[in-house]
Order: sequence, then structure tokens, then C-alpha cells
Amino acid sequence: MKRTITSIKVRLTEALKQQLVQWAQQFEEVVWLDSNDYPQEHSSFKAVLAVDAFTGIKTDFNNAFTEFDEYQKITKDWLFGYFSYDLKNDIENLSSKNFDGLGFPNLYFFQPKKVLVFSDDEVTFQYLAMVDDEIESDWKEIQATVFENQDTVKEDIKISLRTSKDNYFEKVNTLLSHIERGDVYEANFCQEFYSENAIIDPVQTFLSLNKISIPPFATFMKLQEYFVLSASPERYLKKTGHKVVSQPIKGTMRRSLVAKEDRELAEKLVNDPKERSENIMITDLVRNDLSRIAEKGTVQVEELCKVYSFEQVHQLISTISCKVASDVSPVTIIKNTFPMGSMTGAPKVRAMELMEELEDAKRGLYSGAVGYFTPSGDFDFNVVIRSILYNATTKYLSFSVGGAITNKSSAEGEYEECLLKAKAMRHVIG
Repeated sequence: MKRTITSIKVRLTEALKQQLVQWAQQFEEVVWLDSNDYPQEHSSFKAVLAVDAFTGIKTDFNNAFTEFDEYQKITKDWLFGYFSYDLKNDIENLSSKNFDGLGFPNLYFFQPKKVLVFSDDEVTFQYLAMVDDEIESDWKEIQATVFENQDTVKEDIKISLRTSKDNYFEKVNTLLSHIERGDVYEANFCQEFYSENAIIDPVQTFLSLNKISIPPFATFMKLQEYFVLSASPERYLKKTGHKVVSQPIKGTMRRSLVAKEDRELAEKLVNDPKERSENIMITDLVRNDLSRIAEKGTVQVEELCKVYSFEQVHQLISTISCKVASDVSPVTIIKNTFPMGSMTGAPKVRAMELMEELEDAKRGLYSGAVGYFTPSGDFDFNVVIRSILYNATTKYLSFSVGGAITNKSSAEGEYEECLLKAKAMRHVIG
């Protein structure tokens, strides 16, 4: 669909980011994606804002990928939204029967009337023809938006654990027995933190989370009553032309405010046999997933177990890429690699079966993916981790954390890692 494209010279400051997110709240559909200037090779832009649905698709898992593939091919335009983890049930003979407090649809995308793309020194407005006469007035409104910055959420929210500490230990030990028997050799086991009757300011909560995390895949998403406030450090999958890139995270170490100790912790992480084995196993799984849609001989590991440092933790990230033929649709690429290996385990299907048996909450959008498709069929999606999910109608708030269980894991160590990963979300909620 034809869009009017206009560029204006501007520097994307923190103040302008706040104005943009606040201005966008007048619309029912909003996606703000911010790279936070994190040094990464594969970034396409500094930030992008998409608002106001012209068309959309919202569905459960039944035949979801086929329906969405048709929608994407017909639309051939910018599309923003998410794939929930439970779309696994459309790919494999699996089910999701655990408790679901959030009630998000399994798949939700919209075609925005208005898209604003930010590069180093300009913003490009890409508006559908029906609203292109609003570019100038929108830019004036954005610049005039008053945002009162607050460092904390106004009211503390009581957070409960869906899985008690003792029960978590019992479940991890059960999983370790499955690993010992050879049922799986790695599984990503997760637990939910939640609050009922929670009242939050989604914009302020997101900005506070982003401020203390500064992640490369920050996301504010509002789709009617469904909110995603994400400080994700992980890319699931990106397509640029014929090249596809995946960057799974496996391996975590705390950070220190003391520079020397911080460097030592990073060095300890990269040389830790357990952490490296977690990452290498998932790297191998991703290589296998990509080989399903790649041109023969093009799958390669560009980086293996490289340390990337974020505000709360050091992480091991590997980068795997391949080339795909032009007749392979974008949605086909995603379907053949979903859910991402870093959030499942290996072998993938058996790991997902065990997680369904052992976890106490339906994952939903947690460990799914948020991102966009371009008019040319390129795409980029994060992994929904380090994220607060909120249903504004039911006032149910949730964030989940998890870790890779291998034969070298201990229940105590995995529990402490979960608390470390939950730290930022707990802080901004109270």
C-alpha cells in the first residue's frame, strides 16, 4: 500500500522519546521500539513508532501461521505486533493447559496508518495516504507534548510467586532426573511473578524500566487493553534481504559496580563450562532450525559465546546466520524456527512437553516475540523476556523469568539466577 514519505532533521533525545510515547497514547494501537543506542551490528534504525491500526489480525493458535501468512502477503506493508509462545501448538502436536491470568490473544498484528522511523539525524514519516495531511500537525503536537518525568511508579504493587521456592526446587530436581534419563539435555524452566487488581501507569512503568535497563530491544506495546513493557536484551530473528540472523542468549552472570571485579565476572562467565555448554547446545539447535529454510551450505556461526554486558547482567550471546531463497515467505521462516531455542531447550519438542507439565502458568506472550515486518518482507523480532505484561481491563500484571537447566545445574543456583533476572521488573513495580 502506498505511503507518503517525508523526512525531518532531528536528534532523538531522551526528552523526545518521552514525548513520542506520551503523544502516542491517544491511539488504541501503539508500538514503540527503541535500540537505546546499544552497540550492535545488526540494528536497522535507532527507534520506530507505529500507531493507529488501519487493518489488523488477532487470533488463537489454530491455523494461525497460515492465516497470518495470507494477511502479510496481501497487505505488503508495515505490520507490528507479536507471536505468543503458545503458537507452538499450531506447529507441533502440543497444548497449553496451565493457568492464564493475562488472556492475551496468541497472535496480534496491525497495519499502522502512521509510522515514524528514527535514524542518527532524522525522522522519516511514513503515513498512509488517508492521513498524510496530518504529518505536519502531528510533528507539532509531538514537540508540544508535555511530559512530567517521575522516577518511580506511584504505588507499590504486591507481587506474588505462582511457584513457591520449595516447589521450584522440587520441579527442577524432577527435570534433572529427566535429563539424567536422557529425555532432554537442556530445558528452559520458567516461573511467574504476578499481581491481581494491579493499577499502574504503563507509560511511566515502561520508561522507568527502560531507564534502569537500557536494553537494545526495548518495547512499549499497547494493543487496546493489552500492554507489553519490555527491556529485552535478546534478538530472536531478523531478516534483511536474503540474510537471516538469530542471536540466542544463554549464560548469565551478575555485574559489579567495581570495574575490576566486573571485568573478572565477565571473564568468569565466558570461561564457565556450564554456561558455555548451555549456549553451545542452543546454538546447535538454532543451526538446525535455520537449516530447514536456508539455502544449502549457508548456515554459519558468526559469533560463539561472546560476552555482551547490560545494566544488570553479563550475557553470553551467539550469532547464527543463513541465506534464504526469495520464494521462502517471511512467515515460513518464522514458523520453522519458532519458538526460539533459547526459551525451549533441546530436543525442542520434548523440552516443550516437559515445560508444559512442570510450569504452573501458561507462558502466553512471555518467551514469544514482538517486532515488525517491513513492506518488502524484511522483519526483526525480539524475545519477550525481562518484560512486564499487563491487562488493563482485568488489572492482571505478570512477569516471568527462567533459566536453562542442564546436568550441571543446581536448583539453588537456578533460583538465584531467576531472582537476578527479575530484579529490574520488581524494582519498577515496587
